[in-house]
Amino acid sequence: MEEVSCALEVDVNGQETFLVDKRILSSFSGRISKLFGKSTETKTKLKLIFHDFPGGADGFELMARFCYNNGRTHITPSNISLLHCVAHFMEMTKDISGNGNLIEQTEKSLEEIGYWSWSELVEALKQCQTLLPAAISSVLLQKCLESLVAKLVSSSDENSSISSPDSSGFRFSCDTKSTESGKNIYSRPNWWFEDLVILNPELIDKVIKTMLSRKFDHLTISKFLFYYQKSRSLGVNLDKKRKITETVIDLLFLLDWSSVSCKSLFGILWVALGLNISKCSRTKLEGMIGLQLDQATLDNLLIPSPPGINSLYDVNLVLRFLKSFLLGGDSWVSITRMKKVANLIDLYISEVAPDPSLRPSKFVALAIAVPDSGRDSYDEIYRAMDMYLEVHAGLSEEEKMKICCALNYEKLSSSACKHLAQNTKFPSRTTVQALISQQSKLNNLLQETNHLNSRCSYTEKENGGKRDKDKEQVVLYAKKLDFSTENEKLREHIQGMQWRVMELEKICRKMQTQLAKVIKSKVSSSSSSGNGARSLPRLCS
Repeated sequence: MEEVSCALEVDVNGQETFLVDKRILSSFSGRISKLFGKSTETKTKLKLIFHDFPGGADGFELMARFCYNNGRTHITPSNISLLHCVAHFMEMTKDISGNGNLIEQTEKSLEEIGYWSWSELVEALKQCQTLLPAAISSVLLQKCLESLVAKLVSSSDENSSISSPDSSGFRFSCDTKSTESGKNIYSRPNWWFEDLVILNPELIDKVIKTMLSRKFDHLTISKFLFYYQKSRSLGVNLDKKRKITETVIDLLFLLDWSSVSCKSLFGILWVALGLNISKCSRTKLEGMIGLQLDQATLDNLLIPSPPGINSLYDVNLVLRFLKSFLLGGDSWVSITRMKKVANLIDLYISEVAPDPSLRPSKFVALAIAVPDSGRDSYDEIYRAMDMYLEVHAGLSEEEKMKICCALNYEKLSSSACKHLAQNTKFPSRTTVQALISQQSKLNNLLQETNHLNSRCSYTEKENGGKRDKDKEQVVLYAKKLDFSTENEKLREHIQGMQWRVMELEKICRKMQTQLAKVIKSKVSSSSSSGNGARSLPRLCS
């Protein structure tokens, strides 16, 4: 009858029910003692229900065996995580055996964690992830992380001189690979990828942040994160895939951007498009891609518009990439990188220009997004405009002028200006501006020619005067500067310039004649300019 009065029925997380002696458990567990007090006088059997017991039925059984065995148990790397969490959950600070309470015993065993093998540490972490969130507040988790990362750092630092994992403090249990195979496997920088890919996103977050605190190589970390994202996303539902992707993005954002592959970032972007990831993670991903936009290709940028947007491609996304790229300012963005991005955006504009759903404001935003200093020529922009106006023939003159304002006429080639002067799809004011630009170039060229002619005459006069003064001085000066050679070069340069001037004068006269014809026929041709299919123009060479 006394045994019955001390009986305690325990329902553990709905998994299993245990019948135990309340007195034995309360002698080690502060939680049981608080729940039932010191009294054992009762005629009925008591029942206790746990909904969040660490480790479920397995955890409770380990704890009960410890109590029934008078405070003794065999603690190993494979069960220490569970025992430690159970000990804290059950407040096992009591000790009637003199062996130490369960919390003290597990913490004492943790002092030997530096001698655990790699596989034992990984196994302990695997067990910790099944005990979340209980394991988060446990000192055991942090010690496991620090010990595991310490081994990775040691392996990385001594990689070239390691003959086997054991030589750098690694101790592998007998069930691991042979020493010879270990030499081949553990000498590679990514030998640990497959072991850690089994960890869930919460633990991976902690592992990577511990690595960063130990100054672990960022390039290796980024490669692991891309590997983790691909491997863990296979065969999981959308919610888990979203969590994995967001965790990887957030961790990549902590790395040096130069260690993160632009190609791989676009791979994650394509995955993220169908997952509806958080706005914070999406902004981080777009920012990282934008910082490396000069390494992107046209195919990378041709991303379909999100649902609800009529245009074919996501122009807003590319504009956000550009904004991120330019945020660093001139001190961060070199002119070489700027020109690579300008060329890429010019290709992109030409690709999206024929889209009938692309609004004029978006087209202009793309054209003016890159600073003028990034482009040596605006010929590609002109071609894209020509295609855009061909497809969007119904635009008003005002809308066309807003589009043409993105052109820098000074950076249009002569052939492009000549074609523009005859292009009836463009407003008349634009064709006039093209002619004025070419006239200005012609005037500048004439001024340069006159300056060279004056310089040549002055040099010849100066040489003649010096020859009349003193022959010896002429000889000395001639040794330093060959005036005849310099004059010959100037003459050749001037002849070339004069030929170019003559050609430009011919072009200018033709353009003036054509402009007069265009302006005269503008009214009559405007009504029929949109009728019939037009082939895309080819600029004169």
